[in-house]
Amino acid sequence: MGPLSGVKVIEVAGIGPGPFCAMMLADMGADVIRVDRSAHVRGFDPAVPPSDSLARGRRSIGVDLKSPAGVEVLLDLAAEADILIEGFRPGVAERLGFGPDVCLAQPAPGVRPHDGMGPGGPHAPAAGHDINYIALAGALASFARDGEQPTPPINIVGDFGGGGMLLAFGVVCAALSARTTGVGQVVDAAMVDGSAVLMSMIWAFKGMGIWDSEAPGTNLLDTGAHFYDTYRCADGTWISIGAIEPQFYAELLERVGLADAELPHQMDKAAWPELKARFREVFASHPRRMVRDPRDDRRLFRSGAHHGRGPQASAQHRARHVRGAQRHRAAGASASVLGDPGSGPVPPGARRAAHRRDPRRVARAGRRSRAAAARGWGGGLTWRPS
Repeated sequence: MGPLSGVKVIEVAGIGPGPFCAMMLADMGADVIRVDRSAHVRGFDPAVPPSDSLARGRRSIGVDLKSPAGVEVLLDLAAEADILIEGFRPGVAERLGFGPDVCLAQPAPGVRPHDGMGPGGPHAPAAGHDINYIALAGALASFARDGEQPTPPINIVGDFGGGGMLLAFGVVCAALSARTTGVGQVVDAAMVDGSAVLMSMIWAFKGMGIWDSEAPGTNLLDTGAHFYDTYRCADGTWISIGAIEPQFYAELLERVGLADAELPHQMDKAAWPELKARFREVFASHPRRMVRDPRDDRRLFRSGAHHGRGPQASAQHRARHVRGAQRHRAAGASASVLGDPGSGPVPPGARRAAHRRDPRRVARAGRRSRAAAARGWGGGLTWRPS
C-alpha cells in the first residue's frame, strides 16, 4: 500500500520520461498497466526479473496500436483509469485515434502526453533528445568548467528531472483536481519547459547579480569556487567538496591544514583560482582512504560530513555512499533492485502510516486556521463546511 493506492494509470510504452514517471507512480502504490507494442512483447522466465528497473512495479500488455482493434483495447483500459501517459510527438496519438480529445470524452478524469518541445511552436514536431532540449532551455550552457565546452549531465536534467519528474507531479495534480471537479485535464510536460523550471534558482541568482551566465565555470555552484568542486586524491580516486557555509569552510580549512595560512576571504572570487590550486595540492598528497576510513588515525578528516566533504562515489558504490545502508533498511528498500545499486521507491517516508490525530483537535485547529486566513485576506472569504 502507498499514498497512490487506488489510482489507476495506463502507460503507453515509450522511452525516458514516460517509463520513469510510471515507475515513480507505481513505487507510490498506483496500479500501472504498461501498454507495449505487440511486436516488442517477449516471454521471459518469471524467476528472472527483467533488467530494466524503469519497468518495475507494473503489469504489461502487448497491443497493436496501428490497428482499430488495438486502439479500442487501449480506450477500454483508459475508460477505467485515472491517468493515461503517452510520449509520442504532437499529433501522433491523434492520428492513431487515442488523442487527448478522445480520452477526455471518456470517464477517465486525467490524461497526459509528454514530449520534448511542447504542443505548439515552430519546434513542436521536431525530434530530439535530452541534450537538445536542455540546450534550448538554457541549461546545458551552465554545465561547463571555465573555458571549456558544455558537458551534458548524461540525461538526468531533461529526461528525468525536467521530464519524468515534472510529468509525475503534473498528472498527480490533474488527478487530484479531477477527483474534486470531475473534469479531466491535459498536462503537457515538455522537457524544454521542465528543464527551464529547474534553472529557476540560477536565473534568480543572475537577477540578483551573483551569477555570470556568460562565464560558466566561474560561479559559486558550477565548479568556479574552490570549496565546491571535486579533487583527485593521491590514489587516483576523486572526492567531492561542498563547504559553502562559513562554519563548514572554517572546519574544512582546519582539516586540510590551512587554518593558520594567510588566505584571501572565502568569497573573494578573484582569489578562487589560486585557492583551488592550493586545494589540488592538498588532496593530491593524500589517498581517499584517509577520508573514508574512520579507523585510520592518520586520516585527513574526521568521519562525518559537517565540513561538507564526501567521497565521489562510483556507480558500483553509490548505494553505500549516497543513500546509506541505514536509510535503505529504514525505508525497506533493497540495496540492489533488479541489479541497480541504490535503486528503490522514494521518497520512503511517503509509505509510512500517518499518525492518527484527535479529530476534535483537528477541527479546532481548522476553525482557527480559517479565521486567521479570513483576516489575512481582509475578511473577504466565505467559508463553507465540507
